[in-house]
Amino acid sequence: MEVGEKVAPAFLFPVIGVWSTPLAGRWSEVEAELEARVSALGFELVQASWAGSRARPVLRLRIDRADGEPVTVNDCAAVSRGLEPWLDAHEALPERYVLEVSSPGIERPLTRPRDWTRFAGRPVVVKAARPLAGDRTRVEGEIVGLDEDAPRPTARVRLGEGEEVRVPLEDVLDAHLVMEWD
Repeated sequence: MEVGEKVAPAFLFPVIGVWSTPLAGRWSEVEAELEARVSALGFELVQASWAGSRARPVLRLRIDRADGEPVTVNDCAAVSRGLEPWLDAHEALPERYVLEVSSPGIERPLTRPRDWTRFAGRPVVVKAARPLAGDRTRVEGEIVGLDEDAPRPTARVRLGEGEEVRVPLEDVLDAHLVMEWD
């Protein structure tokens, strides 16, 4: 190794789940473009995240179908093939990365306000930054819907005891559907 030689590219140092320079300052731009491109391919981008290690950064995309049909392996392959040329040419992305495209799974994360309307009536687990019911920051219940008339978007969840809890979306740390096994 020569004096002054870089040990690793700057983008390999994670900053809050997003690889540092040059992507850290541009993640929202990249994510918005990913959402538009996935939509143009006929799918919904549920979640985009960086994972992996410094030696092997991984861009993980979770997609869904708007028609409610399950996501197939062919769907994932089509999205991967459709995005790769753009990703490979994007100057803010690392030269080497792994692209993983998958379905959202049976316990689909709720990542956008519209999810709370789309999945009304379905069981959910919500983890919040502040207590929701008494002193609990984690609740399980049924999605009632989204209160869009509130000063800030607020999900409504009916707990098992029948109590309805209002959850400001800005307080949600994690929310996902729950598979009910009969």
